[in-house]
Amino acid sequence: MKQDNKYDLLDFDDISWRSVLLLFDSNIKHVIDNFDKTNIPIALIVNHENHLIGTITDGDIRRALLRGLDLNSSIETVIHTDAIVVPPYLSRESVKAIMLANKIRHLPIVNDDRYVIGLHQWEKIVAPQHLPNLMVIMAGGRGTRLYPHTRNCPKPLLPVSGKPILQHVIERAKLDGFRHFVLAVHYLGHMIEEYFGDGTQFGVEIDYLHEKTPLGTAGALGLLDPQPVNPVIVTNGDVLTDIRYDELLDFHIRYGAVGTMAVRLHEWTHPFGVVQTKGVDIVGFEEKPVSRTHINAGVYVLEPDALGVLTTEDHCDMPTLFERLKMKSSRIVAYPMHEPWLDVGRPEDLVAAGFCCDDKNR
Repeated sequence: MKQDNKYDLLDFDDISWRSVLLLFDSNIKHVIDNFDKTNIPIALIVNHENHLIGTITDGDIRRALLRGLDLNSSIETVIHTDAIVVPPYLSRESVKAIMLANKIRHLPIVNDDRYVIGLHQWEKIVAPQHLPNLMVIMAGGRGTRLYPHTRNCPKPLLPVSGKPILQHVIERAKLDGFRHFVLAVHYLGHMIEEYFGDGTQFGVEIDYLHEKTPLGTAGALGLLDPQPVNPVIVTNGDVLTDIRYDELLDFHIRYGAVGTMAVRLHEWTHPFGVVQTKGVDIVGFEEKPVSRTHINAGVYVLEPDALGVLTTEDHCDMPTLFERLKMKSSRIVAYPMHEPWLDVGRPEDLVAAGFCCDDKNR
C-alpha cells in the first residue's frame, strides 16, 4: 500500500497518548480516574504487550452507569472491540476525513501487528471553534445559606482560588468554545455587571437578564429576547465543575433531546442495619445498605422549543420545566457525569472550593 509520507499530524515527541493506555483487567473506576487525570475522554484497552483490544469512551462509561454497572464493575462488557483504527502514515486530511465521517474525536494509531503507537486527537487537528450556542448562567440568587459572606456580595462574586465563582464558570466554558454568555441577575446584580461588563476583558460577549423578582432556576429564560435559534446551555452560577460543556452539547444533539439534565451519582450509607420483614416475620437483614441515586447537577441543555413552556415573569424551577416537557411527550434525557463537581451552597462548600475570605464579606 502506498504511503502518504505526511507525518504533519502525529507528533512523535508527544507522549501524552501513553497515559490513556489501560490494561484489560481494569474496572470502571480505573477508567473514570484516568479520564479525570488525563482530561482525555477515551481509554485504549491493551494487553500486556500493548496490543489494542478495544476502546472505551466517556459516552460508553455513562451508558454503563445508566444501565446499572457500578465503579467496581469489570470493563469487559463496556469495551468497544471493533473500534476504528488507522496506520501511522495517513495524512492530516485523511485522518480528519475519517473522524468527520464517523463523528469521532479520537482515533487510535496502530501498526500492522495492532500495537498501539499513538492517538489522533481532534483538538490537535483543528483550531478550537467558536460555538454559536448561548450559555445562560443563573446568577440572581441571594445565597442566604452563605450569610454573612453574601450580605454585601452576591454569591457568584465570592472569591474562590483568587477569582469569583462566576469567572471560573465563564473561563471553563470559554475553553470549550463558548463565547456568548447571558447572566440572569437579581440580588446585587449591579455588582456583577460592574465586574464583568460586556465581557471584553475576558475575551467573551456578555449580556444580562434582569429579574424584577426571583424567577427560579428556569424562569429567567422566558426573558430571552430574541429567542435563541440553537440549543442553549444553562448552568447555575454556583456550580464549579470540570464538565466538558461542548461534550454535554454533543450528547444532547446525538440523542435528539429537547432537554438534557446533567446528573451525578449520589451514594448514601444507611447508618443502621436494616431488618427486612414480611408482616411480623423477619425475612432478612442488610447491614448498613448503600443507596444510590442520580441527583440534579445544575447544568442543562435546552432546545429553543423548550422555552415555549415558559411565560414572561413566570417563576419556574428547572425540575418543573422538565416536568412540563415530559407532559408534552418531549424527549428529556440524563447526562451522567463523573467529573469533579461542587455546588457552592453552604459555608463548608466554600471552604472546600478554596474560598478567599474578604473583609467586606464578613
